[in-house]
Amino acid sequence: QVQLVESGGGLVQAGGSLRLSCAASGRTFSNYAMGWFRQAPGKEREFVAAISWSGSTTYYADSVKGRFTISRDNAKNTVYLQMNSLKLEDTAVYYCAGQSSRFANTASSVYAYWGQGTQVTVSS
Repeated sequence: QVQLVESGGGLVQAGGSLRLSCAASGRTFSNYAMGWFRQAPGKEREFVAAISWSGSTTYYADSVKGRFTISRDNAKNTVYLQMNSLKLEDTAVYYCAGQSSRFANTASSVYAYWGQGTQVTVSS
């Protein structure tokens, strides 16, 4: 069982940066591939980024590629999402997710563990 707690969300101006963190409980965190998803008001939850258990493989949604970076520190049981050059359309609740497979995946259906979410609001 893994419990996930996100932090680092907030209000930022367009063009600014934020770094989200996701702290995981459980001794097997290093065996889990992790992902970030987001849900904007009135829209479905969408994939943002994913990372394999070792960090060697990462995937990004086209909309964030080149602006967002996912990383992890297995010693700290934490996964990060560095968000740069933020746009108004990045406004959403961001969720951290974990799956027991070691391989990164873009599909939300494979993730068994979810955090409560953290709000990111980008203003003009």
